[in-house]
Amino acid sequence: MGPRAHESIPSPSRRTTSGTGDGVSEAASPGDLRFIAIERVTPQIDGGRFAIKRIVGDRIDVTADVFREGHDELAARLLYRGPGDASWRTAPCAFVDNDGYAGNFVVDRIGTFAYTIEAWPDEFATWRRDFAKKRAAGGSLEVDVREGRSLVAAAAARARASEGARWRAVSRDLDEATADERTLASALLDDSLALLVALAPDLSRASRYAPELRIDVDRELGRFSAWYEFFPRSQSATPGRHGTLADAARRLPAIAAMGFDIVYLPPIHPIGTAFRKGPNNSPTAGPGDPGSPWAIGNAAGGHTALEPALGTFDDFDLFIKAARKVGLEVALDYALQCSPDHPYVRDHPEWFAFRSDGTLKYAENPPKKYQDIVNFDWFGPAAPELYAELRDVVEFWIARGISVFRVDNPHTKPFAFWDWMIASVRARHPEVLFLAEAFTRPKVLARLAKAGFSQSYTYFTWRNTKEELTAYMLELTRTELAEYHRPNFWPNTPDILPSYLQTGGRAAFRIRLALAATLSSSYGIYSGYEWCENAALPGREEYADSEKYQLRQRDYDEPGTLAPEIARLNAIRRENVALHDWRGVSFYRADDDGVLFFGKHAGGNTILVAVTLDPFVAHDPLLWVPTGEFGFADDEAYAVTELLGGSRHVWRGSPQRWRLDPAVNPVAIFRIAHAR
Repeated sequence: MGPRAHESIPSPSRRTTSGTGDGVSEAASPGDLRFIAIERVTPQIDGGRFAIKRIVGDRIDVTADVFREGHDELAARLLYRGPGDASWRTAPCAFVDNDGYAGNFVVDRIGTFAYTIEAWPDEFATWRRDFAKKRAAGGSLEVDVREGRSLVAAAAARARASEGARWRAVSRDLDEATADERTLASALLDDSLALLVALAPDLSRASRYAPELRIDVDRELGRFSAWYEFFPRSQSATPGRHGTLADAARRLPAIAAMGFDIVYLPPIHPIGTAFRKGPNNSPTAGPGDPGSPWAIGNAAGGHTALEPALGTFDDFDLFIKAARKVGLEVALDYALQCSPDHPYVRDHPEWFAFRSDGTLKYAENPPKKYQDIVNFDWFGPAAPELYAELRDVVEFWIARGISVFRVDNPHTKPFAFWDWMIASVRARHPEVLFLAEAFTRPKVLARLAKAGFSQSYTYFTWRNTKEELTAYMLELTRTELAEYHRPNFWPNTPDILPSYLQTGGRAAFRIRLALAATLSSSYGIYSGYEWCENAALPGREEYADSEKYQLRQRDYDEPGTLAPEIARLNAIRRENVALHDWRGVSFYRADDDGVLFFGKHAGGNTILVAVTLDPFVAHDPLLWVPTGEFGFADDEAYAVTELLGGSRHVWRGSPQRWRLDPAVNPVAIFRIAHAR
């Protein structure tokens, strides 16, 4: 049936890209000779709107459905480029089944990578498939042979100069076989010829998936890290004296000896005096009360200034050097709020919101009031200038040697700001990491991770039972979250003293420490944890006499701390690659609802962890080792080392009895190997 009157028939499209992108790609035009459907490309986030996250050296496994009408053979390849690449690099895609293709490539440096899939009709593969069938059926093959040689010649013309010698050898072989149709047919069907032709594909009808997808590639610390938070102002050895950065520097070797990677400092900026808070968040401060470090700014400066009582920038530089000397990175708190005394309030009132009575609008979380803090007006007419200034605060501290930032309450600031600021900073400083203190609703937390935060606080702090922990880890590791949300588990923070730690005694601290350090590949503790500090305000998950509002001197020589156990646990983490990624966790059977039994495997390293969740009573669970999963026969012996205690065993079979006593050994970490 021909065209109707006045109906125009478009010519074949000359687009350089096409394909289907889950509703985001350009639709093919009628008659488009390039059109190949490329669908269900994984991994990707929200149709390519956001980047997935990986670490330098990771292999990126990409899958897609690739198909078109008819029965032609198709070929596909991955295109990818990293920072500084002027052109695409390529990696092959192999057919899997049911129109599915898979390929992979390795990200070899930090920064943002782009990737996509390109597919095209493979004429030689189609000819080869059909020719083999015709040859098996018998009959004349003269025309088919001529067509095959033509396709080979076309491929030779497209080939790279570096392949010239191989193509000259192919040409000689085909010329020598011309006289014998059977020999020539065999030569044209030779697998080595097919591989050579595939190196010079005809891309004139290639389709490309759109949009390009992105990967944010971090250094290893983005996925595997141990954090220690402490207040420099509490590091004086003299009770009642405000600590300095020099005092804090003397604490660094002990923190490094516990095996931590990052030391995180709450805000170290000048603290406002207006509405300064006293002990336990009292609305009235005494003359010697230091106030909350999160009430940033006074006459001495704001977000790019130091609290004078801590020292000078020379002292800060010496602190950074001291940290590096013992192998620690320093993370700074990036808290986007101000004291009413902040220079911004005086110099840029347009950056703030005012109430109807003309007073500054202070922060509230009803019924809580934070009169010592005022928030920015994120949506006012001066927002662009505000955004640029706050980005430059990060740049200021990067110039002073900081490449890790813990971000305070990011869920109360616009997504648009984080999208822009993080991308702007990382475009110039891809080594920089951002940790989101996002104790917020699940979808908000996830959206912040998509915005580019390298890691995030989580709900681990309130997941205590076997059922809760298992469900939460499966959510983090078996859903799309695993592509972009890196969890950082904190058993406590200066803001949160969970009831489990308040009531469970020393065993509770040991249990939560081990869970945080082995379930997640990044975790942190707030100082005081090693002393099992658990004094709380009545009926609340908050520390009594909180260090947020007053100085806190500790006796670092006090015996009986958890420091040796923390050091051993961090050493085990570093020595066992299975613990370097949170995503590899699997949960196994333990015949006791009070015991969690799980494992991780990577790079030939297999770790199993058994933890009692009961801080009061000993348990004797039967642990079911997944021997079949590990490749052991039912009666095969395998070697087991319990890494915390150092004991060695030879086990046979799956069920193994192991006693977990909260007063002695609430945790067991087993490394599994074949017995020799």
